Amino acid sequence: MSNNSINMNKIRQILRMHSQGIGKLKIAEQTGIARNTIRKYIKEFSQSELSFLEINTLCDKDLEDLFVKQESDLVNPKLETLFNLFPSIDKELKKKGVTRQLLWEEYKRNNINGVGRSQFNYYFARWKEQVSPTMRMDHKAGDKLYVDFAGDKLSIVDKQTGEIQHVEVFVAILGASQLTYVEAVMSQQKEDFIGACEGALLYYGGVPAAIVPDNLKSAVTKSSKYEPVLNEAFADFAQHYSTTILPARAYRPRDKALVENAVRIIYTRIYTKLRECTYSTLEELNIAIRLALEEHNNTLLTGRNYSRRQQFEEVERVALAPLPPLRYELKKELFVTVMKNGHVSLNADKHYYSVPYRFIGKKVKLMYSRYNVEIFYHYERIALHKRLKSPYNYTTDKEHMASAHRFVSDWTPERFLSWASGIHEDVQLYILKILDKKQHPEQAYKSCVGILSFAKKVGNDRLIKACQRALGYGLYNYKTIQSILEKGMDKYEEEDNGQMPQHDNIRGENYYN
Repeated sequence: MSNNSINMNKIRQILRMHSQGIGKLKIAEQTGIARNTIRKYIKEFSQSELSFLEINTLCDKDLEDLFVKQESDLVNPKLETLFNLFPSIDKELKKKGVTRQLLWEEYKRNNINGVGRSQFNYYFARWKEQVSPTMRMDHKAGDKLYVDFAGDKLSIVDKQTGEIQHVEVFVAILGASQLTYVEAVMSQQKEDFIGACEGALLYYGGVPAAIVPDNLKSAVTKSSKYEPVLNEAFADFAQHYSTTILPARAYRPRDKALVENAVRIIYTRIYTKLRECTYSTLEELNIAIRLALEEHNNTLLTGRNYSRRQQFEEVERVALAPLPPLRYELKKELFVTVMKNGHVSLNADKHYYSVPYRFIGKKVKLMYSRYNVEIFYHYERIALHKRLKSPYNYTTDKEHMASAHRFVSDWTPERFLSWASGIHEDVQLYILKILDKKQHPEQAYKSCVGILSFAKKVGNDRLIKACQRALGYGLYNYKTIQSILEKGMDKYEEEDNGQMPQHDNIRGENYYN
């Protein structure tokens, strides 16, 4: 017994010196214990996840159970019972609010002669090391989804040309249940990356509290240990799904060990099942991937009596936040300057949208999707419009216009034709020709306003005659009418007694209704 007492004191001395930061060589010199033995005790101490103060409070018998009697652990009925409980204990620990202390108390109530709390934690850590050697982080249900691209690509073959096209393979894994999602995409660009992330959320039927990507350019525009800058589109995606993006830290393998291990597993369980078949489209390839994926997710986990799918259904599904009613729409962005008329141009559609007049001359950002156009200035959204694809037309919110200019928002072909018809049918015909000739509506509207305004300056009769003479010339613009009036040409007698020549290709006023 004295030898045992001395041995236990030596172990305490070794662990105390190690906790004080003393190196193994110095410990060996002062204790006379071989460095390999010291290394073994220190390893067991680290795996126990106990502090030296906790170790120091153990009696010699408990200390011996922790550090000496490991070879006979599995033949000890008490420990065999404990180890059989660990799979269910591990599953319970993934639930929010469940702690080792709580589970140990439940264990002691059902096993009065069971091991103490320190030994319970120590043996559980040993069991975890055996069944999950690459990942010892504890994951709570619904907490994190880890995503990455596999290093090895798959391929599709064009049936017509035989051309081989390599495609990327996206992998996602939930931290608690380890339910895995795999999808082949054309590239690692943000459109494909965000689409694959959304595919994963739809596959899980819910949203985790955070998504953990590697430092891909599709996810992170500027990596940082403390505040990485996210790709705007990916940040917008996260906002739509009410989740958080937590990029893996550079040079921190533990941050992405789970997904990297998942990638290694799919090489064996998915890639190998696809190698003998040829796929001509991405859809065909993903159908084959999904079949192999389901088999993988329904396979029992190593050292456990349940699969990833079972663990997900029992523990993690209820912990995920619900999906929003609408799917995410990827937005494109464009920087433009607000024109003097208080509108911006979306070049893709050649359509114009209003912004508040105080932003005239400012550079703003357009973010547009299939259905909407958002306009931002210094991160503040200043306008929102439904997207319209009618070229050379305007979408105007009257509240955006200055009070002196709001009448401009009412400019339409019908308004000008009605205005002109109130003067004379030949004036209406001339306005119709201007609207028909001008490619840009704003340019045509300005000409119409200028021409019709002459009625107040020179009277209806002179404007009518000016329009009649201009129709005879076949010239349709503001300058022509202005020149005729300034030179008094409207007062000249027409040789044909005022009979106007016939004009081809006149569409008529109903064309613009």
